Amino acid sequence: MPRKSRIAFPNLPHHIVQRGHSRRDVFYGDYDRTDYLKTLAECREALGLKVYGYCLMSNHVHLLVDPAAEASNISVLMKRLAGRHARRVNLRNSWSGSLWESRFKCSPIDTDGYLLTCGRYIDLNPVRAGLVRSPEQYAWSSYRARAGMTPCEWLDLDPAITALAETDSRRHERYREIAGVPINDEDLATIRGASSRNQLTGSRDFIDQIASTSGVHVPARSRGRPRKNSSRN
Repeated sequence: MPRKSRIAFPNLPHHIVQRGHSRRDVFYGDYDRTDYLKTLAECREALGLKVYGYCLMSNHVHLLVDPAAEASNISVLMKRLAGRHARRVNLRNSWSGSLWESRFKCSPIDTDGYLLTCGRYIDLNPVRAGLVRSPEQYAWSSYRARAGMTPCEWLDLDPAITALAETDSRRHERYREIAGVPINDEDLATIRGASSRNQLTGSRDFIDQIASTSGVHVPARSRGRPRKNSSRN
C-alpha cells in the first residue's frame, strides 16, 4: 500500500511528530536534548521559520512549527534535525545506522480552532505519560517558557497565546490556568488522529477553506477513539 503523502502549507502552524526507529530511544541524556534544541534554534534562524512549541520525550519529539512563506521549510528542518542528531549520537556511541523512523508526521493546524489546544497537548505530554505530575516539572518541553517561568529567546509567541491577553504577564497567567485543565477526549482523538494520518487538525470548514485557497485536495479528517495508552503521544 502506498504511503500517504504529507501535506504542508505556508504561513500555518504545523504539529510535527518524529519517532525513533522501531520506537527506540533517541535521547540518552540531557546533553542529547540540549544539542537537539540548539540545532532547532539554529535552524529556526537559518530558515526564517517560527517555533511555537516543543516536547522532547525519550523516543520521540513533538514540534509546533510555522514554516513561514515556504512550506518546504518543514521538510528541510526535519532533515537537518534528524541528520545532525543521529550523527552526534552514533559518533558518541560508535554506532551506525538509522536512529529515526524514515518519515515524520505532519499536521497543519486551524489557528483559530485548535492551535491553543495543540500547544497544550504538546506541553502536557509528559504529564499524560506519567513522567511528572505537573508540566512545569518537565525541563524538556516549551511549557515553562510559554507559561512565563523561564526565558527562551528563540521560542516564538504563537497567535493563540497572543490573543489571550494584552500583556505578557497576563498571557502567562492565562496559559497556566488553561494548561491546568485536562484536554477532553474528543480533542485528544482529533489531534492524535490528524497527526498520525498526516491530515489537517481542524473543522470541516477549515479543511474546505484550505482546499479552496490552495487548490490541493485535502483529505477529510477522520475521527477516532482516544487511545488508552497516551504515553505514546
